[in-house]
Amino acid sequence: MALRKWTPEQKAQIVLEGLRGRSVTEICTEHAITQNMYYRWRDQLLEKAHEVFISDKNTRRTAKLERENTRLKGLVGELTLELKKSDLFE
Repeated sequence: MALRKWTPEQKAQIVLEGLRGRSVTEICTEHAITQNMYYRWRDQLLEKAHEVFISDKNTRRTAKLERENTRLKGLVGELTLELKKSDLFE
């Protein structure tokens, strides 16, 4: 029997059913998963739940810093080439 691949969205939906009060035994039977698997998914979801509340401000700041880093690396590369051409670097 081939193992079924569950998408992250499917796993979250299955876990949410249990968190909303539905019987874990019922859920596991319906989806043909073990209770062990259900509880592992539940623990993973709860462990990462706080990430939902991380602001977009942090994401935008990180993206801005990554762009700046790329720009600066490009400048360093250009300056290095200029120095090599003028034999000052060697």
